[in-house]
Amino acid sequence: MKLFRAVLALVLICAVAILGAQWLNDPSLSRFGQVIVSVGGNDYVSTLPKAGLLLLIAGLLLWLLWTLLAAPFRVWVRYRRKQARARLIDGLSALHHGRWLAGEKLLLSAAGEAEVGPVALSAALRAADKRGDEAAAQRHLQRLQEIDPLRHALLQARRLLLRQQPDEALALLDTPALQPLPPRGQVLRQRALLALGRAEEAYGLLGALRSQQALTVEQLATLEAPIASQMLSEAGDVTRLAEHWEALAKPLRQQPQVTAAYVQRAIALGWHEPAARALEQALEAQWAPELLPLLVPLDAGAEPQALEQRLQRWLHSHPEDPALLLAAAQIACRHQQWPQAQTLLQQALAAGAGAPAWETLGQLHAAQDDHARASQCLLNALRLQHGEPVQPLEPATTTAAPAAVEQRDQHGLPHLSDDPA
Repeated sequence: MKLFRAVLALVLICAVAILGAQWLNDPSLSRFGQVIVSVGGNDYVSTLPKAGLLLLIAGLLLWLLWTLLAAPFRVWVRYRRKQARARLIDGLSALHHGRWLAGEKLLLSAAGEAEVGPVALSAALRAADKRGDEAAAQRHLQRLQEIDPLRHALLQARRLLLRQQPDEALALLDTPALQPLPPRGQVLRQRALLALGRAEEAYGLLGALRSQQALTVEQLATLEAPIASQMLSEAGDVTRLAEHWEALAKPLRQQPQVTAAYVQRAIALGWHEPAARALEQALEAQWAPELLPLLVPLDAGAEPQALEQRLQRWLHSHPEDPALLLAAAQIACRHQQWPQAQTLLQQALAAGAGAPAWETLGQLHAAQDDHARASQCLLNALRLQHGEPVQPLEPATTTAAPAAVEQRDQHGLPHLSDDPA
């Protein structure tokens, strides 16, 4: 098929050449003008169309000559590129199989080609890191910085984050010459901000990462709650805390991790009533036993009657929840309501509250000066933490006066004791 096309093209070229030659020999073409070229005292006269055609033919001949002269160099360049690609593929395969040194050598041999150089140096840097050769890694980074500064910044920022140096990573990513960062750079920048305790800025990057599809939907959903929790925990005052809380979507506010962060920070800032309301709303929307221990610190500042009503309502709807029973018992202990606390602790132990319930019961007995039973409770808590069975508590010991022994004389009459009554 290719030969047929070549023959057909050659026939068409010959036909055009014959027709053109006949047309150029037409004497009437002189009406378009003449071209006179004087060389060495001789004048060469030609019509304008013929001179133009001759000039075109000369240009084509020069182009053909240049093509023929450059062909060996072009073939050599193609050969080098092909070899570089082959070494790159072999080097990546060696890295995939764990042959770090062999793969690094192949990749370095391919790095001289501009087309695959950045990719080869990036992979060679990974091989050097795997071998633990810091000097080689620095050499690869330096070469990479010269040919691809952005790729160098992304790789170096990742290495700095792995080495717990987020401040240097962030400074590198914020270099003006690298802006705007690609999606991978935004992900690394968010990690650096989180490590530096700047969760508010990190949370603001979630929208950009979502629009750029830098992470999957599952990864974004996994990141959103921890970042929001850290942002709430870093709030410096109640105003910032309220702004962050209101800015979160309602489903996010109802997640236990986020609610716990808000409640803990609100308690630390002395904002107990909003914390209690947020905890109540979260538990009403989704029962989460991991939030119930927060009821104990809330009791220190929240309104007692409102908290008591919440507890009674939740105990009625979740009577066998061990975390709820334990929290209610700890609150009762705090108010020195010993009988109620002991009853709740016994119910919590029966529900499987475990070592924390035994510790609280030990504190209850210690507060009542029953140190023997307190020690038994604490030992049971330790046994549970070590996977050992607990021992039942001994009954409470009471000290009673010795019973009086009746003594009679030889006539069978009782006689009084010598001790004064």
